[in-house]
Amino acid sequence: MSTTINVVCYKSKVLKNNESPLMIRICKDRKMKYESLGISLDPKYWDFKANKPTSKCPNKEYIEKVITEKTKAYTDKILELKAMEKDFTATTLAEKVNNPIKLKTVGEVFLGYMERLSTEKRTGYMLSVKQVYNSLIKFNKHLNIYFPDIDTAWLRKYETWLRSNNIKENTIGIRFRTLRAIYNLAIEENIVKAEYYPFKKYKVSKLHEKTAKRAINKEDINKVLSYKSSNPFTRLPIDLFTFSYFMGEINFV
Repeated sequence: MSTTINVVCYKSKVLKNNESPLMIRICKDRKMKYESLGISLDPKYWDFKANKPTSKCPNKEYIEKVITEKTKAYTDKILELKAMEKDFTATTLAEKVNNPIKLKTVGEVFLGYMERLSTEKRTGYMLSVKQVYNSLIKFNKHLNIYFPDIDTAWLRKYETWLRSNNIKENTIGIRFRTLRAIYNLAIEENIVKAEYYPFKKYKVSKLHEKTAKRAINKEDINKVLSYKSSNPFTRLPIDLFTFSYFMGEINFV
């Protein structure tokens, strides 16, 4: 169903200055939403049939300018949402126009986050994020895309690409968890609306493989513990291993 945008004089409401506010009226799926235009006037200066100020209306040119700009903002947003095949209601349309998101690409958010981690001296984690960034560049050729472009279909394609490159299951899980963290960051910083979040349907938890336990037997451990050497370069790693083995309940780090 089509969406209509009109400006009306809300004469049923009278302000302290005895004027009535002008309101944007959004009609979508038989539901209406009113948003203040931030302007009021005496109803006698409003043409209720044509929905525009009369020729004798004070500040007529200014009021018409505001009406034109605000109406254009709504119609442009409607065209944008239709082009992206995104559904919306009268309420969500008003939210998108009055609380616009900060336009940042996925690549810009990644780079900004890596810079922050470097400043905070979190070099290890920064390098981990950089690995995911480089992986996404190889997959998508670039990251000059916006977060709504990353939907469940896009994520499945990325997963398939990783598998075709013989990336191990747990490594795939790490990359997706990092990408999810970046997406959550973008939501927190109002770069993308939470309604676009693709990880509600695409479950990262499935990308996990139990690692086979790796251990040497007691006989081999005893061989290391009882090994004799007068060479200090040989003795040191044996002593460290022995200490770590007998003090297994402490934090090795």
